[in-house]
Amino acid sequence: MKKIDRFILTAFIGPFFMILLVVIFILVMQFLWVYIDELVGKGLSLSVVGEFLFWGSCTVLPMSLPLATLLAAMMTVGSMGENNELIALKAAGVSVLRVMTPLFIASIVITIATFFVINTLVPKSYNEIYTLREDIGQTKEEIKIPSGIFYDGVDGYVLRVEDRDEATGMMKGVMLYDHSSKGNTRLTLADSAIMKMSKDKSYLTLNLFNGTNYQETNTREYRDTTFQLQKVEFGKQEMVMALENYAFQKSDSARYGDQVKVLPIKKLKENRIILNEVRDSTKEVQLMSTAASYLFSFASQLDTTASGITSDFKDPSFLNFTTEEQTAEALENAAASARQMESNLTTYQFGAFDYTVKLRRTALEYLRRYGQALACLVMFFIGAPLGALIRKGGIGVSAIASLLMFALYWVIDITAVKLARDGTVSSVIGAFLSSGVLLAIGLFLTWKAINDTDMSNLDSIKNWWRKAKSKVVAMFKKTRIVYMGTPEFAVAPLKALLENGYNVAAVVTVADKPSGRGQKVNESAVKKFAVEKGIPVLQPLKLKDPDFLKELKSYKADIFVVVAFRMLPEEVWTMPELGTFNLHAALLPQYRGAAPINWAVINGETRTGATTFMIDKNIDTGGIILRQDLLISDTDTAGDVHDKLMPIGAEMVVQTVQGLIEHNVDTRVQRSFIQGSEVLKPAPKLNRELCHIDWNDTTVHVYNLIRGLSPYPAAFTELTKDGSSPVQLKIYSSEKVLQATGKAPGTVISDGKTYLHIATADGAISLKEVQIAGKKRMDIKAFLAGFRDSEAYTTTQGTSKAEIAKTRQ
Repeated sequence: MKKIDRFILTAFIGPFFMILLVVIFILVMQFLWVYIDELVGKGLSLSVVGEFLFWGSCTVLPMSLPLATLLAAMMTVGSMGENNELIALKAAGVSVLRVMTPLFIASIVITIATFFVINTLVPKSYNEIYTLREDIGQTKEEIKIPSGIFYDGVDGYVLRVEDRDEATGMMKGVMLYDHSSKGNTRLTLADSAIMKMSKDKSYLTLNLFNGTNYQETNTREYRDTTFQLQKVEFGKQEMVMALENYAFQKSDSARYGDQVKVLPIKKLKENRIILNEVRDSTKEVQLMSTAASYLFSFASQLDTTASGITSDFKDPSFLNFTTEEQTAEALENAAASARQMESNLTTYQFGAFDYTVKLRRTALEYLRRYGQALACLVMFFIGAPLGALIRKGGIGVSAIASLLMFALYWVIDITAVKLARDGTVSSVIGAFLSSGVLLAIGLFLTWKAINDTDMSNLDSIKNWWRKAKSKVVAMFKKTRIVYMGTPEFAVAPLKALLENGYNVAAVVTVADKPSGRGQKVNESAVKKFAVEKGIPVLQPLKLKDPDFLKELKSYKADIFVVVAFRMLPEEVWTMPELGTFNLHAALLPQYRGAAPINWAVINGETRTGATTFMIDKNIDTGGIILRQDLLISDTDTAGDVHDKLMPIGAEMVVQTVQGLIEHNVDTRVQRSFIQGSEVLKPAPKLNRELCHIDWNDTTVHVYNLIRGLSPYPAAFTELTKDGSSPVQLKIYSSEKVLQATGKAPGTVISDGKTYLHIATADGAISLKEVQIAGKKRMDIKAFLAGFRDSEAYTTTQGTSKAEIAKTRQ
């Protein structure tokens, strides 16, 4: 044996036996409490009480040994973890599995020993307990004569005492009726008396002082109706009363040898085989008796030369009745036969019931011997891993965790055994269900311990419980959601909610309004999708309108989801029970405002993302729930970032909704995401002044501005020639020309065929995709094909640089 094995076993054995004794003591005290009424008042000697408790302590061993194994294993490994011994062993290359190996071997030894204890000592203990209980039950209580009432505790006598001196035992005012002979013919009155019982409790001596005996001496023979009364006064008189069953007498303990609990496993196996044979033979006899019953036979079936059924029944006239009287008679005979068959089957059932119950109990007890022994090994697989995971020794945490696990085992075991005894489940399930459930838990804990998972963080268990609870609640009440959004970006989260089975009760979006040259009425993208899916749509002009608030409240929503919508008044966002949250297309607290995607690209950010947060009184300042990053490449436009964020935002909305339903949402204040001297950048609403390019800015800034406003609303410049009215040119795509051109900012540089550059403060921008007023969007070559004398044009003074500067103040 290696030193590490000796060290671990030494640390385990001491606590195991100590805990075993403590557990036995506790369970014996419970055992004594149950039977205390049967022991007190019988005058039992300490040896009898001690013997009763000894055998009682043996009967609790099947429960004590698994609990001791569980608690000792947890304390041993937990103490090693608490004292950093486990960490030292791991650092030396010794795995948790290797640490548990000697304890596993010890548990196997305990399991084998437990089996022999259950099979030999426990049956004998039950035999002795049953015998002692009956012997004690037959022992009469000690004689204690109360004052002032008639006491008939002594066979053949009734005694009454007026008063008693507790110090000397002297009784005053004694009245004794002697019924030991026929009738009530003897009465003794005495001034005082002292009572003593013999050591073997076979007789009682009563010394009477200063009294009188009264006795009727007539024989009451035929025709003799006279009465003779004899009166004798005395100074002292001694009476001896015979007693029976006042002394405890132990009887033969073998008379309970046929009980299942007192039989060894070999005898249980034999009884099981015998009972199976008796049940099968009884069943066969009952089947044959039923089949041969006169109720299933007819006279023409029988051969008078032989007994029994000799051929199939064939009679064309059978069941053909010519009159109503014949039909009624046949029905009455059939009903009588059915009642007789029901009575026969009921009798058979009662006859087989006794064998079935005995067989069921015998089979269950036979299998439970193995199941109870196996419990010790199962408890090891719970105790040792829990100790490694909790890393707490001592009796505190270990005792609580152990008792919880053992309580689970005990409840399952009691339930399964009861169901098996009633025949609801098989004997195998009744005997092994508790061990099977605990074994599964133990293997899971062992896997967690081997993989060094920290159990001090119980978030995963809490999350699992919350999810399970929310699913159960959803079976009875589905969470109602009202969705608020307008543009295309808000369609993807709405679609994701529906695809994941959430109940979107209504959609709130902007009112339809005419736009364009033809003043055509436009519907929001969210409205179009909601109408297609058959979801009610609300389009209020004012969010504080009483009619709108009343209608919104009528949907009884649990959650409001807001994506790219207006700022909500407090009357709205405080309405749902689970709260209102918003999906913002930026990493808050950066880029609060109406156009976060555009401003992130305009400012040349390389990273953005999406955030879900709880709405409060201010704009985009509520507690953050989820954040997810997204990288922005140098060529991404606002449209590209928008398209990349849509699926991310949709998934985050679904996760946030589920978190709110499960009450599994922890919000963080936004200032906790600000690092050092980081400056917050706003995302105000886009305007025409921002879109008008100021070519006095740097090449990079202009290039980012074009990307950040593409495809909508699109950056533009104004081209003018010889003082003519400027023409607006929208720019959707461009490239940077970082070399200095020597031209003034805003100068147009082009070959008239393949390229068109516009000079900036430190370089130029090469236009790739543009749209001139009144024309469609086209690439630069197509544009130049119809735009003559391009170098003769110049640009007007833009305003973008000043607008951007306002956001950075």
